[in-house]
Amino acid sequence: MAMAYKMATEGMNVKEECQRWFMEMKWKKVHRFVVYKIDERSRAVLVDKVGGPGEGYEELVAALPTDDCRYAVFDFDFVTVDNCQKSKIFFIAWSPTASRIRAKILYATSKQGLRRVLDGVHYEVQATDSSEMGYDVIRGRAQ
Repeated sequence: MAMAYKMATEGMNVKEECQRWFMEMKWKKVHRFVVYKIDERSRAVLVDKVGGPGEGYEELVAALPTDDCRYAVFDFDFVTVDNCQKSKIFFIAWSPTASRIRAKILYATSKQGLRRVLDGVHYEVQATDSSEMGYDVIRGRAQ
């Protein structure tokens, strides 16, 4: 436990590629989502998976492991009640119940470092299971 706390409080290095993939998603719309993971060896946040423009929310949920933590950003497109096309970017902190305590601590304490780099996120969702980040939850937050 002491080792997890020590690593968690020292912070993680956010690789430049994390911001680059996010900006491509945000401005160029060439990606629907980006999943990030922490590499404990290099003590850095890395890009784990990138969803192409044709992939949707179901593919993002499928890309998140059931037994380990991840961060994700998702570009959610929707139509408002006034029939206007909108887009909102969600930051998802995924910390499933089955993940290790060490990973949960590490991801919780390193989240702000990544968030500072990802300028333009509209909403944040913290989820421990898929029901906490279901499509209806995301849609409800966006409107």
